Amino acid sequence: MTTELRVLDPAEWDRWYAVLELAFGGVPEADEERALWRELTEHERFLGAWDGDTCVGTAGAFTFRLTVPGGASVPAAGVTMVSVAGAHRRRGILTSMMRRQLQDVRAWGEPLAVLTASEPAIYGRFGYGVATLAARAVVDTARVRLAVPPGTDAVSLRVTTPADALEATEAVYAALVAGRPGMLARRPGWERQALLDPPGERAGSSPRLCLLAERDGEVVGYAHYAVKPDWSFAGANGSVSVHRLAGLDPAAEAAMWRFLCSVDLTGRVNVHDRPVDDAWQHLVSDVRRCEPTLRDGLHLRIVEVAAALEARTYQAPVDVVFEVEDAFCPWNEGRWRLTGDAKGAVCARTRDAADLALSVRELGAAYLGGASLVSLAAAGRVRELRDGALTEASVAFGSPVAPWLPHGF
Repeated sequence: MTTELRVLDPAEWDRWYAVLELAFGGVPEADEERALWRELTEHERFLGAWDGDTCVGTAGAFTFRLTVPGGASVPAAGVTMVSVAGAHRRRGILTSMMRRQLQDVRAWGEPLAVLTASEPAIYGRFGYGVATLAARAVVDTARVRLAVPPGTDAVSLRVTTPADALEATEAVYAALVAGRPGMLARRPGWERQALLDPPGERAGSSPRLCLLAERDGEVVGYAHYAVKPDWSFAGANGSVSVHRLAGLDPAAEAAMWRFLCSVDLTGRVNVHDRPVDDAWQHLVSDVRRCEPTLRDGLHLRIVEVAAALEARTYQAPVDVVFEVEDAFCPWNEGRWRLTGDAKGAVCARTRDAADLALSVRELGAAYLGGASLVSLAAAGRVRELRDGALTEASVAFGSPVAPWLPHGF
């Protein structure tokens, strides 16, 4: 029987979602989490693959706006909930869903598609490049000290619940969105994602708490964290897990880190998914005792080359011709001249000789300034065809702050 792709009917959502849950291990989500995803689902942007009356594949795309270098907020499809039923793998279902989805994204006028990957090796063949990294750490607070900047003592702190502080924390988040590539402007409803805290996923930790940083009566930062008690014969050895942290200035952030590293009856702080240039690394006395590690964050796919490259600015003047390979979205294939600087850019097809040759995957990896074109060239994934073009483009594509995805979808 031929597999049919069709837009998700709201009446079929439960059957569709059950396929997704089974593909990710078969453990049902908590009711509050499942209810939120049902509410956030944009049915007209979600696909199901059906073998007769049986759903065998899922894929969706949320409507997002993504911050790019220069501070612009660019339409992007947030690809999500991708799965294929185990008994129907290796039949081309995933490829057909990815192809249909990118065609839809193009028709919706969104030059970018983004995702987070459960298995990073899957999406490169569809043109997605790793555009952001996330840092994790385990800070040994018994051995690490913090040196905080001036003004830290002027910040007052109080502990509340994420729900009670939601309005204030969303205001802080919104104020920071334009300042870092990779951040998502939250649409109505998405603020509730920060409140998800199913008891079954706490692994012995407390319910999440919210630390508010205030100055002159105004909230200037917040952190969502949880405490996990632990005891040994020698005494208390609990831990603090930091799930979200945002501050409007260095003193606010430092005050929160100082608090989190000094919670009673704990000896370590687990830091989850932070920017690779996060300031805490320069506050600590011994970064080795923090065990920093990296993992992939946002995977980005350029859907329309010209529109995407014109949507951002460049930190140095650039005039370069790219030879772009993109067999999966052939409308991107060919030569494109990019001319731009810190004020704006123009990108158009050209017959001029190419300066750099690369696939759309490498262009996506470099797009937010997270992956250097020079580094990609050293891996054999970008070819320099004109002397000097690689350095010129690599410097221009850079970003003064590391791109970072603040939360999954």
